[in-house]
Amino acid sequence: MKNQISKILPVLLAGALSASAWAYTLSGTVKDEAGTPVQGAAVTLVKHQKSTLTDAQGFFTFVDDGGIIGLTATKSVGYISIKDGILQFSQSSGTPAQVRIFDMMGNQIVHKTISGTGSIDLRHEVKAQGSYFARVRVGNAEQSVKFSAEGTYNSAISGKSGSALFRFANQNADDLKVVATGFDTLSVHLTNLDTVVALTLKKAGTTPVATSSSSGTNPASSPASSSDVGSGEQTFAFGYALKNNPRPSAGCGKNSTLNSTGSVENGKKYQINVGGKNRTFFITTPSNYDNSKPHKLLIANHCMGSKAEDFVHHNPDYDHPTPYYGQQKLDKNGDYIFVAPQGNDNGTWNGKEDHQFVDEMITAMFDNYCIDTTRVFATGFSFGAMFTNSLAQDLQERLRAVAVYATADYNIWLPSAGSGRYDAKDLPIAWMGVHGKNDQTCSYNTAKTSALPRILKRNGKAGADGKFTDASSEKPTEVQGNTGHVCYDFTTVDERFPVKWCSWPGAHQWTAHDTGNMNVGYGWENTWVPEEVHKFFEQF
Repeated sequence: MKNQISKILPVLLAGALSASAWAYTLSGTVKDEAGTPVQGAAVTLVKHQKSTLTDAQGFFTFVDDGGIIGLTATKSVGYISIKDGILQFSQSSGTPAQVRIFDMMGNQIVHKTISGTGSIDLRHEVKAQGSYFARVRVGNAEQSVKFSAEGTYNSAISGKSGSALFRFANQNADDLKVVATGFDTLSVHLTNLDTVVALTLKKAGTTPVATSSSSGTNPASSPASSSDVGSGEQTFAFGYALKNNPRPSAGCGKNSTLNSTGSVENGKKYQINVGGKNRTFFITTPSNYDNSKPHKLLIANHCMGSKAEDFVHHNPDYDHPTPYYGQQKLDKNGDYIFVAPQGNDNGTWNGKEDHQFVDEMITAMFDNYCIDTTRVFATGFSFGAMFTNSLAQDLQERLRAVAVYATADYNIWLPSAGSGRYDAKDLPIAWMGVHGKNDQTCSYNTAKTSALPRILKRNGKAGADGKFTDASSEKPTEVQGNTGHVCYDFTTVDERFPVKWCSWPGAHQWTAHDTGNMNVGYGWENTWVPEEVHKFFEQF
């Protein structure tokens, strides 16, 4: 980490919008090909940014009554409400609201900025009888309402009438995405959210199918290569057997359709749009890449003050002695595809939006490259370690194992418990931590007493009820003195979700070494970390 970490203060979005929007109830079931309900499948309405998990019967539901959008109200921003076509407001001049009205063809006919206190009858802002959409925006908060005008009115509002400045999107359409361990990702376009759907997931590597009933039909399919669980391979309610057979992704047998936006000597640059924002990442494929062979996927998360490109285009330094935290150098047979996502411009990571970015980046990789969906790994140093550790709280069904160097539990968003796609889940994950005992930037004791126990609480051997137990009472053996290192393998955890804790007497760097000289340098030959991490990943 090149710069000292600063406290990242939460930003509160202020304002309140109340509107009569488009009400809907979307419900359905998720089952496998045999008709068995799939529990714990992550179901996401992409555009609406709503997520939930299926229950024991494979059932899920989304309900929107068109009511209040939940934003924090403060006097500095003011108040906005819409009821029966009447917009009431009390806005400061420093945070005005933008009001736009569109006809049913999507033409913007009114654009008005409001501040102060008052009310507007939206029906009086248009001249012709008919139905209209109004969109009200306060800062980053936005809500839309549909209303009808019954006659002709004299409008005193200035605005460009009839100019097709903006095509209003169908508010009652969205893409439904379903992700479940051991199955191909399923995407279904719904033209009507007020409906009931019956979804069938295919085992990873086959063709998913979706059907719907009630309010219309929404078929969808996603081609993929064939694969199945090997004969006699043990299956589990969650996770995979050690050394399980690969599960090929949908990209096997295909050529990638991702368009590169630039090349460097060790990879290519790509972008995907996530939540309306273009996000950047780099991909490095092995020289002998074969689109019929499922490859392992390793995600390298950069530290604060660094960037994704440093893994593919950088002069060696302490943070990057070799590409991808040394893992590419150890990939002798070309078994791995490497990817490096870019955080914020200042080298930090945000919260849920970055989790969604990594999640959708993994999906893009699955759809375009031949990847073993059961062997996706992530690693990172410092702020990158904290972000990796954060991903380990909610993406356990996508990440097989993670390795974190100098992690901590502050200055980073950690998911809270819940049933949403990016809420913390009570599920185990294979986890390895490396930390210097004299780290004054990301406290060793904080990592040992907070980050590590959080993982152990979910990784204990499964009980008779199939739930994983708490293994946090077991304490690691630690290095003593000023030289050497100790890697401790926990014995009370489930063998499919091992936990390893490596301590050494150094400071804040990930290239740990066994000499007492803290200025030993960053040469490849001086650090034992890549070899230990490679062995940790290769056990699966």
